[in-house]
Amino acid sequence: MNRRLLLAVNFLRTAVLLSVVCLAATRAAAAEPRELNVLFIGNSFTARHELTRVIKTLAEEGQPGLTFNVTTVIYGGRTLAHHWELQTPNFIRQATIRASEVQASIAVLKADLEKRRLAEKETGSPRPTGGNTLQHVTGAVRNQEKLAATLTESRRKWDIVVLQSYLDDLDASGRSPFFEFAPKFAAIAKAEGARVILYETTSATQHAKPLTAPPDAAPVLAKAAAIAALAKRIGAEVVPMSFVALRCQQARPDLTLRFVNDAHLNQTMAYLTACTFYGTLFNRSPEGLRFGTVTDNRFDDQHKDKDRDGGSLTRIFSDKDRGELQRIAWQGLGQFRQLAPPAR
Repeated sequence: MNRRLLLAVNFLRTAVLLSVVCLAATRAAAAEPRELNVLFIGNSFTARHELTRVIKTLAEEGQPGLTFNVTTVIYGGRTLAHHWELQTPNFIRQATIRASEVQASIAVLKADLEKRRLAEKETGSPRPTGGNTLQHVTGAVRNQEKLAATLTESRRKWDIVVLQSYLDDLDASGRSPFFEFAPKFAAIAKAEGARVILYETTSATQHAKPLTAPPDAAPVLAKAAAIAALAKRIGAEVVPMSFVALRCQQARPDLTLRFVNDAHLNQTMAYLTACTFYGTLFNRSPEGLRFGTVTDNRFDDQHKDKDRDGGSLTRIFSDKDRGELQRIAWQGLGQFRQLAPPAR
């Protein structure tokens, strides 16, 4: 072998060796143990199908070495405006809040609870003032007491705070409670050093039966533009489910996105939402992830083995449907981001 050929062979061997070493180092770095501490604030659109568990499973599959820690503050049927009254911002501040501040919140909630009990006794109405019920305020007192008990422990800072919208379509004047309260929650989360993600739900535009005609895109696009502008203004990212759902309706009109007997998202919409979360969280496509199982959560003994439409509680998506939902989520998210590049 002449000298020139020998040099070329040695160079090629070195290049291959370096490539292997770099690839191994990249994989090792990707699999290096790390944690994300994530707080979800919302209602049943977060609770149903144990959506956070589906997100966690996808996240940990797609990000080797990641531990995705989830905490939720959930009150059924409540908006961010209600959460504000129920003192939920205290949970965002749990790493820095003083015990006296939590106790002050508990006192406020207990005073409100007593007022509501008296009013209910007088009027017979379970909702005498405002939108929160006795049940919600009672639950809030319990949650704040739990928070107070944890303040003696090592406190967790949030990496990410998720703010779920609900019934947030713009009214005729272009106003929405979500657009009023999301900035308030976001400001607190930002002050605590957390990324803020707006989980935009789409109860008004989900469909329960296969579509035979294209959906009306105009209200979805108007809302997407408004959510994009809000996110840009407050430095947040978005899981834009009305926009992604519209893309699914256009690409797969045979798939339904909510139950017939229940206005909530069905298993398909839950999986589509989890895939969109994955893309938002990691700026990476969920395509290729193998997990594809969603189970509706029922608690009443009479129907606990059936979903809201009487079907199987669990849906295991076929390879085709799983792949297409992953692709729709990523492409829909990409299109939305043309309206509002993600805050970093």
